[in-house]
Amino acid sequence: MKKIITVQNLLSKGESSTLKHLQRRLFLRQSLTLGALSLLSGCQITEQKDVDQILHAMSAWNDRVQGWLFDPRKLAPEYPESAITHPFPFNAFYDEDEVPVIDEADYRLELAGLIQDKKPWALPELYALPQVSQITRHVCVEGWSAIGKWSGTPFGAFLKRVGADTSAKFVGFKCDDDYYTSIDMATALHPQTLLTFRYADQILPAKYGFPMKLRVPTKLGFKNPKHIRAIFVTNEYPGGYWEDQGYNWFSGS
Repeated sequence: MKKIITVQNLLSKGESSTLKHLQRRLFLRQSLTLGALSLLSGCQITEQKDVDQILHAMSAWNDRVQGWLFDPRKLAPEYPESAITHPFPFNAFYDEDEVPVIDEADYRLELAGLIQDKKPWALPELYALPQVSQITRHVCVEGWSAIGKWSGTPFGAFLKRVGADTSAKFVGFKCDDDYYTSIDMATALHPQTLLTFRYADQILPAKYGFPMKLRVPTKLGFKNPKHIRAIFVTNEYPGGYWEDQGYNWFSGS
């Protein structure tokens, strides 16, 4: 670990981002040797494409199992304010000085897909929605976690308000930092899934996702998109930024 930190300190910004990307990719495979994959697949694996195919099949299988096991009534643990992590870590596929700058006055949340009322939402309209707060743990796929206080409107209530088809399979998100991801409808309707507008009782800072972040305490951190610009409902698998590079799509409890 010390060697990685030292190398990152010496690398340029662009090279550092590349190294982070490689570390994430290696994390996906660190627990699987070629021998283990051969045993699981029942065949001899000699090429990288074989490894990728087996990993993809295993990932899809994991997604199905996690979906079957997901309990939409089970709540993630919540914590007292004394447990909040200070400072809450910044995390993205870019450096903090590359966080997008979004004009509050011009911002509009766009809605698409299987939604009846597709009118765009301005920030004052979103801020006027009923809001709740939660203190929950953010769990990163890289192995660290942190506890923070998030405030916003229950996402399930918002979907119903705009006439979303809640029998559809997926809800997708497009963001101002070119990130994109998607979640299953059961998770979208979970009572702790929030469209958050505040962190620690303050307007959401840019580094944490201004103007809006989806907070999903039942899923890993990369399923919590920031800087959300568009939401859509669909029955066609939408994928995601990391999911399209090999991460398990469901990634939840």
